Formats: sequence, structure tokens, C-alpha cells
Amino acid sequence: MTETPNAYAEAGVDIEAADRAIELMKGWVEKSRRPEMIGGLGGFAGLFDVSALKNYEHPLLATSTDGVGTKVDIARRMDKHDTIGFDLVGMVVDDLVVCGAEPLFMTDYIATGKVVPERIAAIVKGIAEACVEAGCALVGGETAEHPGLLAPDEYDVAGATTGVVEKSRLLGAHKVEAGDVVIAMKASGLHSNGYSLVRHVFFNKAGWDLDRQVDELGSSLGEELLVPTRIYAKACLALADATGTHAMSHITGGGLAANLARVMPKELSATLDRATWTPQPIFDLVRKVGAVPQPDLEATLNLGVGMVALTPADDVDTAIATLAGFGIEAWVAGEVTPGDGSVTLTGQHAGW
Repeated sequence: MTETPNAYAEAGVDIEAADRAIELMKGWVEKSRRPEMIGGLGGFAGLFDVSALKNYEHPLLATSTDGVGTKVDIARRMDKHDTIGFDLVGMVVDDLVVCGAEPLFMTDYIATGKVVPERIAAIVKGIAEACVEAGCALVGGETAEHPGLLAPDEYDVAGATTGVVEKSRLLGAHKVEAGDVVIAMKASGLHSNGYSLVRHVFFNKAGWDLDRQVDELGSSLGEELLVPTRIYAKACLALADATGTHAMSHITGGGLAANLARVMPKELSATLDRATWTPQPIFDLVRKVGAVPQPDLEATLNLGVGMVALTPADDVDTAIATLAGFGIEAWVAGEVTPGDGSVTLTGQHAGW
């Protein structure tokens, strides 16, 4: 008797491969467990015990969702998939922490043309390790096989996180005051924004390959483009505890000025001095190789600043020391004055 092929497999979906991927990723997910996490992988929903919220006077839940954009193309072409999870977690937890919320748990979604268990497990490994760094639990996720829509080696990732903050400790524009200083926190590199521009510059305009060794970078182009996003969550929560910080801004798509403006009250303005820092070589390389005007760079890339805090001037030394304790270089980049809600960059980076 001839066996009938599985109809779903004929359509391009391999359920057995998906099951094997789940088995491979279980150990990594377990490493991200928090005490409040109930059960493990395999259920229809992730469970998280929120009875601890009884200790809050007025708990506010915060949530954030995002992906990593076209940076996944670099991971695919490099065939290195265990760092893209840091980009995913960084994008969501650091959006969350700017309001002072502690990230509690996260879920992820991976869509791929073909489930390769080892590749999926590598992606989840990175997500789980990044969750440990952020202090949140990876309570569940979903892997979907999309044959015909994505090529076998293509995939995309997205995630969502939930956190909590005491209402009285909520950070934001409502707390910002004239006289606050702008504390800039160094980025690890490009993070996960502007890769459509970066890919256009290096691949389409310059015709460079990922294995090209670039003296200015001290590495190959691919290695630099795959540097993971820095996760600021624990450091920013410690900063909020140690100082009277009023607001924070995660510098992602749109650049420094546009993102900082999101937490500026309409009656105040911020002025930042470019001379207080020098962007990493990758930013200057994009500028020169692509002949990209500086305003376009500043409207797209973080230019070396991944997070900023608006903090009372008296707390500057404590703030910078607190961040240094988490390995984050920080400096005073500007100040808040009476104004109209705008953010202005003045001066110029050394060497630019």
C-alpha cells in the first residue's frame, strides 16, 4: 500500500520541523524565567502571576510592540541568527522603560519561509538571553511557516512586552522642568533603525559585500552591521530610582531630535551640542560613502546616542555614575529651557 503524503507538507509546511524547533528552544526560554511565570512552552497562552501588583498603590500596565526592520536581511545573509533577538528585545523593552515601567514579560512572533529548527532555536536563544539582560520573562511565542510568501531562508521577527509602573512614578513630559539637563547614553552602534538607508548606501550605491574588511571599523562590514542593539532597561530603572529623572527617550527611527521632542512639554525646548560626542565610525562611513547630508542622517539614525534622560542638574553626577555601573557611557549633551516644545542640535561633532 502506498502511503499518502501529508497534504500540509505538500503545501510546504513542515509540522515536524516546527515541533523540533520548539524542543530546541525550550532550554533557552527556561533561562529567561521569572518567578511569576507559570507553566512553560506548549500552551495556547503564556501565563504570568500578577499578584505582586497588590503591593502597588496604583499600578499602570504599559505595553510596547515592534520588530527589527530590514536588519534581519543582514542576519540572513551572514547566516548568523543568535543576535537579532537582542535587537528585538531592545526595541520593545527600551520603548517601555522610558515611562519608568519595569518590563515583566514578553512574547515573540517569527514568520519564515521554511522552518529550519536550528535557525529558529538560534533566534529564540538570542531573544531569551536578551530577556535575561532586560529582566523580563519570555512567556511564549509563535513560529509560522509561510511558503510562497517568504523564500525558504527568509524570516521576520516581532515581539511585544508588558510592564508595570506606579502611577506616581510615571515619567514623561508632564514632569520635565526648565533647567533639566539632557543626559545622553552611548549606543552600541546602529541598533535596529535606518537599515534601509544603510543597505542602500553600502549595497546599492557602493557595491560593497558584507565580508569586506573596513579599516575604519576594525572589522568586516557585516560584523559591524550585525552589532546588537544595546539594552538599557535595567540601567534606566536604576537611574529612575537613584535620581529625580523626569523623562527618558529611546532614540530609534526618526533620530535624536524627533524622539526627544516626543517627551518635551509644549512650553519648553531642549538644545543639544553635537560637540559633546563623536558618533562611532559606522555613522561617518554612511555619511561619506553615501554622500548623505547630515540632516538626513540625523532624521534616520541614532548617531551614537541610544537613549537620553532629562534629569535635574543636581543629579548629574549620580546619574552618570549609576549608568557607568551598568557599563553605559553617558554625558551631558544639552539642557532644557523655556521654549515651544522644539529640540535643536547645535555645534558639530569633532572631525565632521
